[in-house]
Amino acid sequence: MSSAPAKRPHVLFITVDQWPGHLFGFAGNPFIETPTIDNLARSGVSFPNTWSPCPICIPARRTIMTGSTSRKHGDRIFQPALPMPDMPTLAGVFTRAGYQTSATGKLHVYPTRDRIGFEEAFIAEEGRSHLGGVDDYEIFLAENGCAGQQFMHGMSNNEYSWRTWHLDEKLHMTNWITQTAAKNIRRRDPGRPGFWYVSYTQPHPPIVPLSAYFDRYRQRNIDGPRQSEWSQAKDLPYALAINQHLKPPLPPEQYNDMRRAFYAQCTHIDHQIRLLIGSLREEGILDDTIIVFTSDHGDMLGDHGMYAKRYFYQGSAQVPMIVVDRANSTRIQPGSVDNRLVGLQDIMPTLLTLCDIDVPESCDGLPVIGEQQRSTFYGESLEGPLASRMLTDGRYKLLWYPAGNHFQLFDLLNDPGEQHDLYPQKALQEVSTRLQEALLHELYGSDLAWIKNGEFVGCEAPEFVTPVNRGLSGQRGIHFPPLATSSDPGQVVGFG
Repeated sequence: MSSAPAKRPHVLFITVDQWPGHLFGFAGNPFIETPTIDNLARSGVSFPNTWSPCPICIPARRTIMTGSTSRKHGDRIFQPALPMPDMPTLAGVFTRAGYQTSATGKLHVYPTRDRIGFEEAFIAEEGRSHLGGVDDYEIFLAENGCAGQQFMHGMSNNEYSWRTWHLDEKLHMTNWITQTAAKNIRRRDPGRPGFWYVSYTQPHPPIVPLSAYFDRYRQRNIDGPRQSEWSQAKDLPYALAINQHLKPPLPPEQYNDMRRAFYAQCTHIDHQIRLLIGSLREEGILDDTIIVFTSDHGDMLGDHGMYAKRYFYQGSAQVPMIVVDRANSTRIQPGSVDNRLVGLQDIMPTLLTLCDIDVPESCDGLPVIGEQQRSTFYGESLEGPLASRMLTDGRYKLLWYPAGNHFQLFDLLNDPGEQHDLYPQKALQEVSTRLQEALLHELYGSDLAWIKNGEFVGCEAPEFVTPVNRGLSGQRGIHFPPLATSSDPGQVVGFG
């Protein structure tokens, strides 16, 4: 007599925005409070060598939702008006497998109301109503007497000025995302497994923490940015020089407070995640729920004189990844650390494999619980003179800036802060050559113009002109009356 088939597990998939992989207690950072996420790491497996293959918001999220990299999904430069590619999505596959699927928070897709396979989507898109479609969080503010006041704090979505939150605590976007997601858990269909995607918009700027969370960091010592001699060189790659001059360095006291405010946002999210776990527990389904936590990319936060993302230094491209299986599962050892090379493209095949759902052939990621592992990992960001490419074997990381044909090499084992560029060292020429040969095989499209007879030639760097930031890196204004739909939805409104 055959036994009844096992019920499929529920899934809670949590993403955050612009949170570097090293800024967690479980990752060894003593300055930041992340007790809930640390407990997830103790309950599951963490992957310290996880990378965003294109550390820019839209391309990274396309990778998460398709299980494929930029070469296949079509964006490595940030294209706000590019629809999702015609391929299976993470949400669509789970929905077709019988899951009740919902998304809460930031999807960053076009059109903004595209559910990309989710049965329900409750979106908070950080002031992108000009792209068309209503924003659920902005509706919530209006219903609570604060129509259009989301950005009355005056902080930019891509800069590092900060202030505490200007409205009532219950109106903070982080709280709204948590409350909405928790409601979706409570209003679930008990006869179907649930897939809940919860996408927090912070700690991505604007940096507007709740006062209570900033106060807990106010009197504390705080860690500073990583410094290096190479980042102060006169022949810095063009792409890096642009960043350093776009966002001038903050004086030490201002910088420390900015970092405290950034950490305050992180701890706020950490504490809100407790409510999601509590909702699962009170529903009696926590032990039957798989939990995955990650970020789309990180933030340089002043490391080597740079801010934001787009680059392949650790602060920008290395992201957290935690996988917690069902209770009493033997597939994952609780509290373990797996050092394999992992990318955001691996999330979709991992979740499908854990839930015994066939992985579409369109996925080029690998399940992180399987035996198959990659020997190198490739990353790409932007095209033209701002482009950068990365190839790592887990220990050594090679960076290439085609503008000026500039290479860097870092030993991540002995120099995780990337303070020493080893590319000029003849003793490591064999390592550089090996990684360059592997990088050549990854290049495609317009990159091939930078290769001649199997050799890297790059392109001439443009004459450097100090950038003028007239738009304050995508500064928002008041959002009531509602914004008119943009005549050019593909226009990029911020750099960072």
